[in-house]
Order: sequence, then structure tokens, then C-alpha cells
Amino acid sequence: MRIKARVDGNQKEIVTKLRKIGCSVLHTHQLGKGAPDIIVGYNLRNYLIEIKDGTKSISQQKLTKDEIKFQSEWKGTYLVINSFDQIENIILSDEC
Repeated sequence: MRIKARVDGNQKEIVTKLRKIGCSVLHTHQLGKGAPDIIVGYNLRNYLIEIKDGTKSISQQKLTKDEIKFQSEWKGTYLVINSFDQIENIILSDEC
């Protein structure tokens, strides 16, 4: 059984803002094994997103060994972000 996953301090704010601009958001941080924190759907596209807390030092924002493995094996869009602005810029510039 998996122990409760840690959630970055900025995740709730980012998810709230994503939903306000019309994104669907699925929390996946509890899956473990390097799975990203959330999956975001916007404009018929999906984004697997690992959220890091931008208020922490760069060393504290590093991917874990499991996250690195997941990212290297994933064949779709996988993003590591530390702010809402980062993901907003990506998804809005990626419109069909």
C-alpha cells in the first residue's frame, strides 16, 4: 500500500488556475513510481505535468530517480513546471 504522496505547496493554486481557464485536471501524484502530479486536458490535447515548487531552491526541485525514469520512458507530452505561468504559456501557445 502506498503511503500518502507529498504535494508541492503550489499545486492547489496551479490546479485552481488551470480549471479557471477551462482545463480539465486529473490528480495522479498518488500513483507513485514516478508518475507525474497531474494530467491536464486542454483544447483536445493532454499534458502530463510534474509540478515543482518554484519557491524552493533548484536542488530541492530536482526530479527523483523514479520521476526521471518515468519521464525518459514516456512517449507523449511530459512537462516539468514550477508555476502556473509556465504551463499557461505552453498550453495557450500549443493551440490547434
